[in-house]
Amino acid sequence: MSPAYGDDRLEWYEDNVVIADLLKTASLLTLITRWVALGSLCWAGTSAAAVRVIVGPTPIPGGQANAAGDLTLVNEKLAASIAVDSAPPWAIPKGALIDAAPVENGSIQRDRIAFADFLPNSWSAWPNTFQHVQIVTDTPGLAVVRATRDWNAVQIVTTYSLKDGDDSIHIVVIMTNGGTTPVTDALSGLVLWAQGGYFFGLPGLPHQVSGSAAGAMTDRIVAYDKDWLIALHEPVFDRFSYAQKDLYLRHTLAPGQSRTFEGWLQILGRGDMAPVVKSEIRRRNLPSGVVAGAVRAAGSRVMKAPVVVVVKDGVPYAWTLGETGHYALELPVGRYELYATGEGYSESAHSAVTIRANKKVRRDFSGLMPPGRLRVSVSDHATGAPIDARLDIKTGQKQVVEYLGKHVFFTDLRPKGATQVELAPGHYVLSIGSGAGFSSKALDVPVTVISGEVQPLAVAVDRLFNSEKDGWYSADLHHHSDQEDGVSPPTDLVRSELAAGLDVLFVSDHDSTVNLKVLQYIADDLGVPFVPSIELSPTWGHFNAYPIKPGAVMSLEMNKATVQDVFAEARSMGAEFIEVNHPYDPGEGYFASLDRGVATGGFDAEFNFLEINGAEPDKDEQTLAAAWKFWSEGKRYYLAAGSDTHDVWNERSGDVRVYVHVDGPLTTASFLDGLKRGHAFVSHGPLVLSEPLFGATAILKSGRADLTFQLEAVEGLKRATVTCQRQPVKVVDYATGETTARLDFTATAPGFCAVTVEDTVGGTAYTNPIWVEEPLAR
Repeated sequence: MSPAYGDDRLEWYEDNVVIADLLKTASLLTLITRWVALGSLCWAGTSAAAVRVIVGPTPIPGGQANAAGDLTLVNEKLAASIAVDSAPPWAIPKGALIDAAPVENGSIQRDRIAFADFLPNSWSAWPNTFQHVQIVTDTPGLAVVRATRDWNAVQIVTTYSLKDGDDSIHIVVIMTNGGTTPVTDALSGLVLWAQGGYFFGLPGLPHQVSGSAAGAMTDRIVAYDKDWLIALHEPVFDRFSYAQKDLYLRHTLAPGQSRTFEGWLQILGRGDMAPVVKSEIRRRNLPSGVVAGAVRAAGSRVMKAPVVVVVKDGVPYAWTLGETGHYALELPVGRYELYATGEGYSESAHSAVTIRANKKVRRDFSGLMPPGRLRVSVSDHATGAPIDARLDIKTGQKQVVEYLGKHVFFTDLRPKGATQVELAPGHYVLSIGSGAGFSSKALDVPVTVISGEVQPLAVAVDRLFNSEKDGWYSADLHHHSDQEDGVSPPTDLVRSELAAGLDVLFVSDHDSTVNLKVLQYIADDLGVPFVPSIELSPTWGHFNAYPIKPGAVMSLEMNKATVQDVFAEARSMGAEFIEVNHPYDPGEGYFASLDRGVATGGFDAEFNFLEINGAEPDKDEQTLAAAWKFWSEGKRYYLAAGSDTHDVWNERSGDVRVYVHVDGPLTTASFLDGLKRGHAFVSHGPLVLSEPLFGATAILKSGRADLTFQLEAVEGLKRATVTCQRQPVKVVDYATGETTARLDFTATAPGFCAVTVEDTVGGTAYTNPIWVEEPLAR
């Protein structure tokens, strides 16, 4: 019988299993080195708080720079480590910053970045043949480290400088074309990829993933949480990518020409943007003034930790943390709108303010109301049974500073289908769904939250389709937890995947198996199948390998790996299957790299699946065309699908998924067996059930083979297309509102036949082939 524990027990297990494994696997020498380094930083006073360069494993807790030759820059405010011998994530060349943390009261805090580096052409940092890192200056007042590497015929020299008392590392990059031909349309610039926390991108360009930087109000991006903040300031860029984590300048570099890039990595011990704005003002020599005041809650109570948010031209610009009911913030000259809030608190009235040079203006805020709670229960309307669910704030107060309150919630694992949600008081519409978009529709539920009160909220979800009764089960075969650039702890990953209506749990972190043990524990306790995976991540192509055997750890250095090395590593870790992730991603897609001639090792046929990737729906057609080509040649590379979710609160688990037909009880083994046989389809919404099964063979009898498909779409069917041997042979359009249909087709020639189904909101399903063959000759 399963132990009766709540989510706190699961979270305790997450923390302690990971710590125990680190203690088991870390060498005694490494631990001693870290303890000595950490002890040396517990300074008795400011007189000892000078800059230093530490050679060896990083003293930053949780850091990745663990080799004897790695370097760490430290002063009394920050620590940052450079990979010299350690391999950076995603096969980035050595010489990159791979650890960074604030120093508080003489103690180095936890690592907060996956990496920060200069990329010469988006994520195409290869070919790279050498890296050389050297200490240039190591004095109490200044530390300078220089990293030199190549990219094709271009030399890249990066200089990292840290001064005594500074809260920023100054980064200068000189890019020189030593070749005889120009480098054209390069996307070059600095990038910041954090570990955990939240991200605040370019003010003026909210929610934009990539494109032109025209309209950006500042030249900084920020990763943060309540107790840390890291800002990347980069003055020269005209484009951004990867949800604004990468800031690029599109440029051409003639033979013999050099170009200089400059930036500052600011590392702070509080999630407060006031020092970021102040640094920006000083660096750009902007005229400025100060706004300050008091913040009171209802009843004139002092707000211990108020947050004042600054809005400019209608979009969030910055914020500051107050103390004991007061705040002060320096801002560039201009017009702004301010409001106060706090963790779980309502927003104050908004107040316009004009900042004038060298002037101080006062703005007080009052009447902030403390939060209320909803005691939520979600059930199946037909059976009354509790079900896993996701709750989104559709309308109502959403905190700009995300550590003040979430805007997405999940029901707990124990008890199932229930949770308590804390919200600022006010009127809301919550979108509540379980398997929304696939087996049911999300419900819009209006609710009023009353300060200081706990209110019940019971919701029953109508399940429109139940593919499990016909033996079809779903999984999201590309999903990250909280390693590298992921921010979703294992328990939240499980909540999110189950709320999406997925039947099989899955994780594939970049080059990491750290969370496989805790996820297996949770899955076993809940009685849910789990596929343990890893995303092997050289720069020219990413691959999910699964299932990974218990205890397996990746040992391959990805920045030197060929595709043959990567596949061999997957097999050595126990993987039976290799999935080509986002095949046509321009930077990290294996097929795109093959087309450009930069995939190290060339084409290797020893993979199993092609992924339809939820983060790149615009690449679906290319991937499908590649699959059809393989199928027309009789090559049985089948489709898989995954959302590529890194952040379950800002992305959706299972927004594309694979449905697999399983014979008998659902287990990890039976699910993977069905996937291997091609008994599957992938979907952004519609369902497609078949007779015979996808991946099976239909024999022509008297020149005919009858194929039958059952189509279902909660958003309504729009169109179905049957394709045989890469040619559309039947197209059916459906009347508005039609959610189910039977599609019959008679194949008359050998080859493959597959189906594409579209729904009325743009969701599409793609099936694996049914193989049509002539009968065997007697």
